[in-house]
Amino acid sequence: MSRGGARILVVDDEREIVRILQRSLAAHGYRVFTAGSGHEAIEAMAQHRPDLLLLDLRLPDMSGLEVCRRVRAESNVPIIVLSVKDTERDKVIALDLGADDYVSKPFGIDEVLARIRVALRHVANAATEPDFRAGPLYVDFALRRVTVNGQEVSLTPTEFDLLKVLITQRGKILTRQMLLDQVWGSSAHAKAHSLHVYVGQLRRKIEAVPERPRFILTIPGVGYRFNEDGELHERTISEIMTTS
Repeated sequence: MSRGGARILVVDDEREIVRILQRSLAAHGYRVFTAGSGHEAIEAMAQHRPDLLLLDLRLPDMSGLEVCRRVRAESNVPIIVLSVKDTERDKVIALDLGADDYVSKPFGIDEVLARIRVALRHVANAATEPDFRAGPLYVDFALRRVTVNGQEVSLTPTEFDLLKVLITQRGKILTRQMLLDQVWGSSAHAKAHSLHVYVGQLRRKIEAVPERPRFILTIPGVGYRFNEDGELHERTISEIMTTS
């Protein structure tokens, strides 16, 4: 699917926000559908089969979390949550339910557009890719081989598994619980205290400046995001920090 002409469903009961999003997205070539409630959103999903869902968490008839749960039960469509600043717990729950990203209100339209581009770019299942390259970083999944600037980097099995999960779901915010479940499985609880240690070890091995990571970004209070787009990182990380 090409980015241009992608179908986007905007679910929000605030008419002014819907109007602004509808106008701005249409101006960038997207086909926009709208819904003002959870039930309308479920119906619109079935009718229009959108390529991406912009979902407000506060809806008049049902929780946006319930909409997220129902949509994810039947579809892998990217879901970007729209939320007010004081709903951090709801953001984490939404991400655990399968949402891909969130944008805090009030938001700038450029930020929303950037998140949409990232979500659409990675809508295909990246897990099927034989390898991955971004700037100086190269990963061969089959051989479990990682190089930085052409030099092989030695990763432990757990470090590689963590890096693979981050890369194959790049652009998506992964909560700490999601990473624990996907990397450690049934022993996730026992490893909870170690996640930040493994992230730190990975950064020291693949980042040029571990204290200012380009690839593995921390989303305060939520989890991590693998970012392959340096330009996007420079433009939005300060926004992420101030809106989380």
